[in-house]
Amino acid sequence: MDISTETIDHLAHLARLEFKGAEKAGIKADLEKIIGFMDKLREIDTKDVEPLIFMSDEVNRLREDVPQITVTLEEALRNAPKKDSDYFRIPKVLDK
Repeated sequence: MDISTETIDHLAHLARLEFKGAEKAGIKADLEKIIGFMDKLREIDTKDVEPLIFMSDEVNRLREDVPQITVTLEEALRNAPKKDSDYFRIPKVLDK
């Protein structure tokens, strides 16, 4: 399958990325390799193969969750560059 420049531009827009020149050609080559690999996988007969549900038979051994206070509010805010009573102050990162 051939990947067009429009497809690369559309994927870049969806991913909020920007590719120029050689980068765009590299991405195009990588996508063609990935799709070629997927086409190879389609050639394999998997009719009698059970779907894989779990990657291993291991069982998670979790510790008991015991609530405890490890750092007090004052200790957490002690080295904060900016704070407002009980909160860290940070620069605005989202615009409305």
